[in-house]
Amino acid sequence: MKIPSSQITPEAIVLNRREFLKLAGVTGAGAWMLAACGGGQTASQATQPAGIPNGNISATSDELGNPVNTFDQITNYNNYYEFSFEKESVAGLARDFVTSPWQIEIGGLVNKPGLYDIETLKRTLQPEERIYRLRCVEAWSMVIPWLGFPLSKLLTLVEPTSTAKYVRFQTLFDTARMPGQKNPGFAWPYTEGLRLDEAMHDLTILATGMYGKDLLPQNGAPIRLVVPWKYGFKSVKSIVKIDLVEEMPTSLWMSAAPNEYGFYANVNPTVDHPRWSQAYERRILASGGVERVPTLLFNGYQDSVASLYEGMDLARDF
Repeated sequence: MKIPSSQITPEAIVLNRREFLKLAGVTGAGAWMLAACGGGQTASQATQPAGIPNGNISATSDELGNPVNTFDQITNYNNYYEFSFEKESVAGLARDFVTSPWQIEIGGLVNKPGLYDIETLKRTLQPEERIYRLRCVEAWSMVIPWLGFPLSKLLTLVEPTSTAKYVRFQTLFDTARMPGQKNPGFAWPYTEGLRLDEAMHDLTILATGMYGKDLLPQNGAPIRLVVPWKYGFKSVKSIVKIDLVEEMPTSLWMSAAPNEYGFYANVNPTVDHPRWSQAYERRILASGGVERVPTLLFNGYQDSVASLYEGMDLARDF
């Protein structure tokens, strides 16, 4: 992930639970019935959460003046190992991936576990389009206008218990639909995790679209995690399960290479990957080509998120 924003103010968590229950159609023990797929939202409805610069969907750059990447770039150059290791091949392999209907099972240390329908969540927690113009970075980066809602809204709805300390995410596991999951080198399904305070931060979102449109399969449809101050591999895609747990989850990459990929994965130019420097990233330019640019601590969100890690050794807790 990569995008600086030094002036972020918290967005109030507002949820009309009665309306949510009416839309969702609860039946016993918090079970959520599938709802019919709704129509797409229009770009003209776009608004922006308080404190996020460049809220207008017509804005053409991020907070640093970097141009937003084109829709074609963002949808045809993708890291998605469930389909392929080849970034240019993902879009073709994912073209027929069905993302509706879709539910997320939420459980673990919560008072309101259940199956939550994505369309119902979007209508209730994302009542109008909210564009989060956040940069996504791994070894390469793009400027992406995400559409979504704060994860904190969903967590508030399910009511974590006092013993919950972490949030564990799991993607769909289906080797017939996701051929990359046949690769025996990884402990599928893809899993990731956040500390609860990280998950509750206003900048942590569940993305359901970009450019005012629903996510395409190659971008993690129908719902994915976006944590803008962390490296891209934290942003688990096509989520089907969320559990609140007491112990730190072991992610797929921690399991595959624990000496290279830690739990936190905070963007940090001073902590190198064992096989390469992380002091610079390769920015894919909207105009074409690639530019080598300095990596910013916490992806430029230091003022907003540094307090989450006070007293921690970021070289050890990488």
